[in-house]
Amino acid sequence: MTIGIPKFLIYWKKPDFWESFFKSLGFDVLLSPPTNKDIVEKGVKVSDPETCFSNKVYWGHLLWLDGKCDMIFVPRLKANQEKLEYCPKFFGLPDLAEILVKTPVLTEIFDQRRESFAKSVEKLGQKLGVSKKEIRRALQNAESKEKEIESEKEESFLQKINSPKRKIVLISHPYNLYDDYVNLRIKEKLEKLGSQAVFLENLPLKMAVEESFPEINFHWEFGREIMAKIEGILKYKIEGALEISSFQCGCDAVLKEFVEKRFKKAKIPFLYLIIDEQTGEAGLQTRIEAFLDTIR
Repeated sequence: MTIGIPKFLIYWKKPDFWESFFKSLGFDVLLSPPTNKDIVEKGVKVSDPETCFSNKVYWGHLLWLDGKCDMIFVPRLKANQEKLEYCPKFFGLPDLAEILVKTPVLTEIFDQRRESFAKSVEKLGQKLGVSKKEIRRALQNAESKEKEIESEKEESFLQKINSPKRKIVLISHPYNLYDDYVNLRIKEKLEKLGSQAVFLENLPLKMAVEESFPEINFHWEFGREIMAKIEGILKYKIEGALEISSFQCGCDAVLKEFVEKRFKKAKIPFLYLIIDEQTGEAGLQTRIEAFLDTIR
């Protein structure tokens, strides 16, 4: 049996984890390809005007998998181990997926306010007719893969943060940072202009500082993590900060104010970019060049 996984949005919350998990259980895994024009157009076509750009892209990946696998995995993410909620749009992904595709949707609720992640994984495995012993083994393999990825991220961060080049920290959700089509190759653009792009996402959690903003009552899981990592990265020499947000992202619209305020307090130039299916490379290039000119 082949399980399809849309390689966008919630995939990047635990990259390679689910692929490793299902393969360890003996299933074949089919990932959707890197985002391209056709995928984006498919997603935009089935989305309503209020849908954020990232969700539109996700639907394109989902539709690409339809008919190419036996099941499509779409987990329902609700809250993490700190009891903080994921984006509300994540809650309804399985329901909307069942409307959009004919391929059966494999899902499970991951709400760590009510039960552990391991328990939810066990329930997911049982839906596939797998024994608890096999599920535990597959979970261990997937967690080992996850640790390996985190180690690679840490090494990448240390190399770039210690670069002699002008360092620009890129702030966004991982599904925007790691998708070159969605962000119009912004990392490549910065590096061609002589800067070193540093992903805030790659800063190890052990280097984050969470005690610096007790006045903020966080609701979304990414809010606390982003602010804590900003405090951690400010210990290094950063010449500029650039935040990327998907059009219609309500959560980012709120968080952006806190992010910008923190960098302004540190006297670090800050640029906020909103991306959608209409964003053009020429306009983005001009804004990046103008931003870098201000910090030379």
